[in-house]
Amino acid sequence: MQERVLKAKPGMPFLVLFVLLYLLAVVLIIVGGVLLDRGATALGGTLLGLGILWVVVGFIPFLGLKVIKPQEALVLTLFGRYIGTLKEPGFYFVHPFAVAVNPAARTRLGQSGDVESGGLNVTVSSGGQVAMDGRFTKKISLKVMTLNNSKQKVNDTLGNPVEIGVAVWWRVVDTAKAVFHVDNYKEYLSLQCDSAVRDIVRIYPYDVAPGIDTTGDGLPDEGSLRGSSRIVAERIRKLLQERVENAGIEILDARITYLAYAPEIAAVMLQRQQATAIVDARKMIVDGAVSIVEMALEKLSENNVVQLDDERKAAMVSNLLVVLCGNRDAQPVVNSGSLY
Repeated sequence: MQERVLKAKPGMPFLVLFVLLYLLAVVLIIVGGVLLDRGATALGGTLLGLGILWVVVGFIPFLGLKVIKPQEALVLTLFGRYIGTLKEPGFYFVHPFAVAVNPAARTRLGQSGDVESGGLNVTVSSGGQVAMDGRFTKKISLKVMTLNNSKQKVNDTLGNPVEIGVAVWWRVVDTAKAVFHVDNYKEYLSLQCDSAVRDIVRIYPYDVAPGIDTTGDGLPDEGSLRGSSRIVAERIRKLLQERVENAGIEILDARITYLAYAPEIAAVMLQRQQATAIVDARKMIVDGAVSIVEMALEKLSENNVVQLDDERKAAMVSNLLVVLCGNRDAQPVVNSGSLY
């Protein structure tokens, strides 16, 4: 079902008309009562009956008066049939028996800018922070809203549990699909967001790992949740857009707001990262020390400063490596005797 914009009539002329009809009904009641007192039973009874009848049922036309604010929409049905959507801001008159439909009127998402919010909120969904609002409206917000999806635990491609939170910016672009294609478009968005996050996170390791293909081209790459967060968020957005297309929702952007190892392995992974950093630092120190030793031996040989046999060279290399690679400052030992 596609959205149809309803071309409603201006509401102000009808409001004035209905008010005047109410005043006329009051006048008819008064005139009818006077005529009855004067003995004009037939005419007085007729006028009195008409006045009372309009006072009783005259409120019904007022039900057709609708006020639409900017960035709001009202989906209307008449006896179960979709007749259109009011989207342009203004004051309108529609069929008095037209009913506004919004199954998600009571649903609140975390940090969503729903229309006319307020009252008591009770959280009922851990994924999308869905809550019940004490005061609600049947209008649908067309503003850009935010779904601040709470943290969820997901295993990465290596099986390590990680906690991740995602914020999604979205808006309703087709009110008919949002109302009639899904039961509750806000809860539908929240659940699909949880599913999309899990499906994408399972493709990536937390840190760069060898032999992992995250792009699907069959070749290992350096993609990771921590190092490629923007790419991960964009893939989540695209997957989520595909899944909520039938609900008339447009996903504008997605951002990872929280990313960390799960508490049960966080300490172990920290030690692993520290060990990796220490090993990398040691490799750099050793490479530099070997280069310095080679340069020292070459300079000594070129300038004929001292002639060393293989055994003395080995001892010198050992001493230099100890000095250059040690964690503490070297303690020099003065040899006052002969080298041999």
